Amino acid sequence: MSTPKQFDRLVPTGDTHERDVCRTCGFVNYQNPRIVVGSVVRHAGKVLLCRRAIEPRRGFWTVPAGYLELHETPEDGARREAREEALADLALGELLAIYSVPHLSQVQLIWRAELNTPGTGTALFGAGEESLEVALFDWDNLPTDEIAFPTVHWMLKHEREVMAKGYRGPFGNPE
Repeated sequence: MSTPKQFDRLVPTGDTHERDVCRTCGFVNYQNPRIVVGSVVRHAGKVLLCRRAIEPRRGFWTVPAGYLELHETPEDGARREAREEALADLALGELLAIYSVPHLSQVQLIWRAELNTPGTGTALFGAGEESLEVALFDWDNLPTDEIAFPTVHWMLKHEREVMAKGYRGPFGNPE
């Protein structure tokens, strides 16, 4: 039976930041930012949004996105999140943006994407377990007062900018 680790907060030898260090064995418990992956999904001149069925911000609209899983590529994670939240199969395009959200220890990787239309020309999507509903919105009729997070506003603004001016590499946090 192993002894439970008991941690002290200190700067390990050769490091520059305080960390949780086991006082018995010296194990350093590094904590790193969480990576969020997702996409701004387009179809027939509209954008796909999901109404959240979970907290935080239950009932508000977002793009399909969530935490990257271990042993998963960011692209596979973005496609998985679209399947889980919107029952959607995506064709990923360019990386739209890399956002830093330091107060949440998040880095967000957001792609441009299109809904795949398997043989029928019709986009298939629906509400997954984490969504109350999923819908395609005209760009001029987005539920802007019901958007879940500031970064979703940024994503939608950046996607519109790409649509108007062309792709010029991934965006970052607005000023």
